[in-house]
Amino acid sequence: MTSTLSTAAYLGAAILFILSLGGLSNPETSRRGNLFGMVGMAIAVLATVLGPQVEPKGIAWIVGAMAVGGTIGLYAARVVKMTQMPELVALMHSLVGLAAMLVGFANFIDPAATAHFKGAERTIHQAEIYIGVLIGAVTFSGSVIAFGKLSAKISGKPVLLPGRHWINLAGLVAVIWLCTRFVDAPTVGTGMLPLVIMTAIALAFGVHMVMAIGGADMPVVVSMLNSYSGWAAAATGFMLSNDLLIVTGALVGSSGAILSYIMCRAMNRNFLSVIAGGFGTEGGKPAAAGAAGEPQGEVSPISAPETAELLRSARNVIIVPGYGMAVAQAQHTVYEITRLLREKGVNVRFGIHPVAGRMPGHMNVLLAEAKVPYDIVMEMDEINADFPDTDVAMVIGANDIVNPAAQEDPSSPIAGMPVLEVWKGKTSVVMKRSMASGYAGVDNPLFYKDNNRMLFGDAKKMLDEVLVALKA
Repeated sequence: MTSTLSTAAYLGAAILFILSLGGLSNPETSRRGNLFGMVGMAIAVLATVLGPQVEPKGIAWIVGAMAVGGTIGLYAARVVKMTQMPELVALMHSLVGLAAMLVGFANFIDPAATAHFKGAERTIHQAEIYIGVLIGAVTFSGSVIAFGKLSAKISGKPVLLPGRHWINLAGLVAVIWLCTRFVDAPTVGTGMLPLVIMTAIALAFGVHMVMAIGGADMPVVVSMLNSYSGWAAAATGFMLSNDLLIVTGALVGSSGAILSYIMCRAMNRNFLSVIAGGFGTEGGKPAAAGAAGEPQGEVSPISAPETAELLRSARNVIIVPGYGMAVAQAQHTVYEITRLLREKGVNVRFGIHPVAGRMPGHMNVLLAEAKVPYDIVMEMDEINADFPDTDVAMVIGANDIVNPAAQEDPSSPIAGMPVLEVWKGKTSVVMKRSMASGYAGVDNPLFYKDNNRMLFGDAKKMLDEVLVALKA
């Protein structure tokens, strides 16, 4: 393939990637967006493998590596559950960072890659290598820690070291000083030491940064690392003079940054406060007692048949799914209940909080998998005003995103956070295994509201019982 044809293929792939992002912005066009992305990636890979920069003797190595990677990817796609998607995404981000690191080192030690750079061009190229390895290292180690937290292999509680901000500042100063040493290094041997030291600092910073971030901010961390992986890819594109990699990395980096901003706004947080860490503790703790050591109020339990009767007699129902629904894999039963109620003339809709679950869009994907119609899945801003006219608001495994303390308690850690106002409905039913607090570790006064009922038990089991009662 000639250089001109390769460039044209890259341009076509870049256009398809942009169309893919546009398609993914709407559930109804997301399948087409995915198709555009897959076709664009196939074109990009073929144009690279068959392009002028790859010698014939290297094709076998590339095809072999693609076969290994493709086999692992197919296996993961078949065995990974939807509830494991957040940690899988974090793990994939780590691979992007690792690739950027390895490409940076390989590019630096390859004489053929740097021999034609002289003067200012060489300085710029050295800076590209340095920045690419830096971003890649932070992305790699940070994503590995995020994977550990999301998969519960590492505690979700923030680890805050004394003087952590001074540690970060010292690391930044060291990285800048090492950059000057690296760029001015006359040989590969003299430049390798500052590059290796910087990589170690960047790896340590990635670990330190994500360990300091609490469970409540993990959805933001996922989108933030997505942005980092994009910028790492863009830096790799500059290293290799690959225009498509630059464009693709910039698209991923900027979209991830925008998504991080949206997530922060949905939590009434700013990006710097997320990076500073400290919000959110381990989920699963019992709700705390009041100031006098007494429970905050009386809870009103409800049975599955009673819940079914409430739903049967309702005209308007809003279902709010959370991570508990994902863990119980109850989305298909939710769909069956929704279908049955709609056949009986009940207006059923879903309210989705931007940070529901452990990653952006987690609940939307689960509901789409269960064939829930797109047009009844509403975002928080679209549906919040309808709760006062709702007969039953059913919360399935959600906690922090329906916590009235965000509006009623100025001293709460989540004060000001936009939440789904389920307590404004005629009756709210919260499905939980226990009275444990949510992933943020913040107590929820919703449980004690006069119009709230608690349906305790595994979400799948309880919903199956509700479905049986509805069919009776």
